[in-house]
Amino acid sequence: MAIKTFAAIDVGSYELAMKIYEISVKNGLKEIDYIRHRIALGTDTYNSGKIGNHRVDELCEVLRDFAQIMKAYKVDAYKAYGTSAIRETHNALIIIDQIKSRTGIEVEVLSNSEQRFLDYKSIASRGEVFQKIIEKGTAIVDIGGGSIQISLFDKDALVTTQNMRLGVLRLREKLQVLQNQTGYYEEIVEEMINNQLLLFQKMYLKDREIKNIIIVDDYVSPILHDKEICKNRPGYIERNTYMGFVDYVRKKSDFEISELLSVPEENVSLLFHSAILIKRMMEIMEAELIWAPGVTLCDGIAYEYAENNKLTKMEHDFEKDIIACARNISKRYLGNRKRVETLENITLTIFDSMKKVHALGKRERLLLQIAAILHDCGKYISLNSVGECSYSIVMATEIIGLSHLEREIVANIVMYNRCEFEYYDQIGKTTTLDQDSYLTIAKLTAILRVANGLDRSHKQKFKDIKVTVQDSQMTIVVDTLEDITLEKGLITEKAKFFEEVFSVITVIKQKRKY
Repeated sequence: MAIKTFAAIDVGSYELAMKIYEISVKNGLKEIDYIRHRIALGTDTYNSGKIGNHRVDELCEVLRDFAQIMKAYKVDAYKAYGTSAIRETHNALIIIDQIKSRTGIEVEVLSNSEQRFLDYKSIASRGEVFQKIIEKGTAIVDIGGGSIQISLFDKDALVTTQNMRLGVLRLREKLQVLQNQTGYYEEIVEEMINNQLLLFQKMYLKDREIKNIIIVDDYVSPILHDKEICKNRPGYIERNTYMGFVDYVRKKSDFEISELLSVPEENVSLLFHSAILIKRMMEIMEAELIWAPGVTLCDGIAYEYAENNKLTKMEHDFEKDIIACARNISKRYLGNRKRVETLENITLTIFDSMKKVHALGKRERLLLQIAAILHDCGKYISLNSVGECSYSIVMATEIIGLSHLEREIVANIVMYNRCEFEYYDQIGKTTTLDQDSYLTIAKLTAILRVANGLDRSHKQKFKDIKVTVQDSQMTIVVDTLEDITLEKGLITEKAKFFEEVFSVITVIKQKRKY
């Protein structure tokens, strides 16, 4: 059985981390080494918007050491990702180029949704434990240096995910000047975070019952695996016990906490901010239990590599979560559920019947399905500018699991479903989209337009449709007793772009007439 050696590198806000894994189908992921180096890249980014030269020099020096370690382990493959500290710096491209030329390591920058999705995959890799805990109302609280991500589950389904700029390093940098000026620093931290957390509670919790909180962070999580802190079940702590722990810690000095908890003294302030964030979320959500699975971004990177190379069996349906997230966005903007379901069915039936023509894959099918779900969310803002408003909503909304590029593809599809299509030569100088992405947008827009035309009356007239493509003609056979004169009359206009993109004409035939 082939065993792959893989290295996952996290260029984080407060430290560099690399984990080396052995991965095989038989044994799954086995961590064999874990190297960490403290470097506060986020301090520069969050204060000045740029990472200074001395930090870049240190960064490159450590990554050169990482490269030598990978060479010693004879790794088969690696992935190196930068998070918010690099994502938010103005000179990101320059830094990434310097890293490549000075160390040979290629660092890719994750969007926030990609980063959180990898963290989410690392939790899901815990298998049955994860599946069992999310059967009840559960929140995943992913605490980073620059921001936090809160994802809510209800009956095994992801219902919403929201990002807030309340990361522990960002909070510390903003409030550091006040720390020595008051004896009520904890109250100031809570005051700083309360506004956003209470708004989240008002918008997304309402009557939702949250029993469990899953914590992903670098400071509280390791402590909850200490058998002296969590004697019965390492990684698990009940509400009252956690509140008592926070109350005990807040009365100690940094030196005392460092000694008691075996935490580097320079990390104590970050531990404190993370602990307060978790405390306030437990209070707001009225959660009863915390589970800290003890995973890191590196684990998510390795899990995705194993998944992509068919070295592990995927137990959790992540695609289902992405779709559930899109459905909840549609619901938030008052989308018509029955109309959306009808459009989804028609859209995906056309896509599946045209595989040889469009030559697109499973991922593009998912993007089309999301576009069908969100196709008219802009109506919530304006009935006259649905396309433009839908574009703005999609681009401004976190869809966990989609990259920034994929979200932009979906946003363009929902816009061009309503608006006149702009060709690449018209906007090529102003868009960040590459030509392949733009062709994908054109193809998926053409399919969505035809599907939209087939339900022009919004009455869901078609109980069943069958699509066949032969000799440059797509025949759509509809099974209905309804009068479809409107759909037949308007489909010609909707199908013009479809014919232009695929050189295929569209014909509607009614199986049963009224």
